[in-house]
Amino acid sequence: MIEKPYLNEDLFNIISLDYINIGMRVRKQRELLGMSKDDIACFLDVSAKFVYNIEIGARGMSLNTLAKLSQVLHISTDYILFGEKEKTDINPLLASFASCPAEKAEYAEELLKLFIKAIT
Repeated sequence: MIEKPYLNEDLFNIISLDYINIGMRVRKQRELLGMSKDDIACFLDVSAKFVYNIEIGARGMSLNTLAKLSQVLHISTDYILFGEKEKTDINPLLASFASCPAEKAEYAEELLKLFIKAIT
């Protein structure tokens, strides 16, 4: 048998995707951001039923849809697929604040400051 030192056996351990857990992570993040299935569907250019099917683990998604979902939910594709958080994943509170309309951002910032002052 010919040795192949450049091949790592770990590369051949195929990871199977757990669509139910993928869906649970998607739903949890969507809810944390205060978004509806319709909001997500509009961004992804799919139906709300398709988003529902992803969330219950009944459907997979294309790479294009995965990339868009990662963007709209402010989480990495690794987290969506495998549950592995990265340091670059944005806190849901910060993501909600970032999506706040500019005319309301001042009020949101003031409320947050008052809240922090009240609890410290």
